[in-house]
Amino acid sequence: MKKLFAAALVGLGLTSAAYAAGPAIGVWQTQVDDGAYAHVKMAPCGDAVCGTIARTFNDGGEYKSPNIGKTLVIDMKPEGGGKYAGKVWRPSNGKIYIGKMDVSGNSLKLSGCVAGGLICSKQTWARIK
Repeated sequence: MKKLFAAALVGLGLTSAAYAAGPAIGVWQTQVDDGAYAHVKMAPCGDAVCGTIARTFNDGGEYKSPNIGKTLVIDMKPEGGGKYAGKVWRPSNGKIYIGKMDVSGNSLKLSGCVAGGLICSKQTWARIK
């Protein structure tokens, strides 16, 4: 009986983490950056959301980028109201930035900033799934 109860609690914990991550969970298409774009799978990672590059595209169509499988959105913790804070990796220069996300329906606004948020690069992603 104790094992069943423990398993139920673990299941509720996983459900709670996914629920807290809420609106960002799914597959998103990035904007074109340096001539390419990606499909990013956003999923719970602990009490945060992480996004992994699932597919990549350029002018010639889908291609096998060496970045497939790498984490682009890192430990985005929900702050409520569709807002998240964490880190973002930019594949074109290999740098990690202070990140913010704002999800509203099928739109995700992502920013990566340096200098304490004074200089930011922004993208708007569209939900695919």
